[in-house]
Amino acid sequence: MKKTLIYLMLGLVSTLSACSSHAQQAAPVKQTAPYNGLIHVVLDRDFPDPTVISYGGKYYAYATQSPGGDGRMINIQVAWSTDHEHWVHAGDALPQKPSWASNTQNFWAPDVFFDAKLKKFVMLFSADPNELTGKWMGVAYADNPLGPFTDRGTPLMKGPSFQCIDPKAFVDPKSGKHFLYWGSDFQPLRVREMKDDWSDFADGSTAAAVVFPGKDKSYSSLVEGSWLDYDNGTYYLYYSGDNCCGAGANYAVMIAKASNPLGPFVRLGESNQTLNSAILIKDAVYTAPGHNSIFTDEKGNKFIAYHAIEIAHKEKGRVMCISSIQYENGWPVVTK
Repeated sequence: MKKTLIYLMLGLVSTLSACSSHAQQAAPVKQTAPYNGLIHVVLDRDFPDPTVISYGGKYYAYATQSPGGDGRMINIQVAWSTDHEHWVHAGDALPQKPSWASNTQNFWAPDVFFDAKLKKFVMLFSADPNELTGKWMGVAYADNPLGPFTDRGTPLMKGPSFQCIDPKAFVDPKSGKHFLYWGSDFQPLRVREMKDDWSDFADGSTAAAVVFPGKDKSYSSLVEGSWLDYDNGTYYLYYSGDNCCGAGANYAVMIAKASNPLGPFVRLGESNQTLNSAILIKDAVYTAPGHNSIFTDEKGNKFIAYHAIEIAHKEKGRVMCISSIQYENGWPVVTK
């Protein structure tokens, strides 16, 4: 999703909350609203495109840029929790801009994970380059989940318009191969094998399209925000569409699945012949839920983290939400 990204061809502008603070709090404070349908807010501030991971007995969440309390922009937001319900906002995980995007201010959609072989936390993220030609993707590393993450110095991928955005790294538990999923700009979502250190694409690999836009009745004119989850032998590709933000926000989480990380992926709406692949949509209080991540707690329960917009208080931006999720009859179901 094009976090704070300006969709020139759509005229849609991502809005950011001006009331957020990047100062670390003394103790976790639950910033939550009541359950409203399936959408459950856990961090009631602008925190778009959240990736949540579990590490060392804590949970860490990373999000698209947002203004801090002093008016300065936080490049990549980070927060932590001991129970994934009460969160402490911990400031900027990427305080130093990469050299190739040092003159711009548009950083979004971070995917963060711990690589045991590298003994490093790895962050893939989207950004506007200094050249202002298209959108680029970067890779940064850190020794601590809170950062600071340091960009490697050169972008991983360059693309026209906003095609090369919204990265999702995935290690196949069957083969051990490394893959990267990405995409938007009214183009298909794509996947390509990567080298084991995430420094580049694997030699001889090529990008393969896995999900195409315009295949469902709703939310599919633009698809983005890839997230891959593996469960019981099946690869589940979560994605979002149509429009993440702005006055015309119209967003939902959708799903497709495959028996191979390279596909072919079958959409839910294709499988059940409804042409409706959405598993999480707006309710009476919150709209435009999307750009999710999937994580597992210490008991093995799975959760979906995503953002949504409170209809009555859109000035807050896209707040972070977490709901339970489980697989039933071969497909994920979001529950309270």
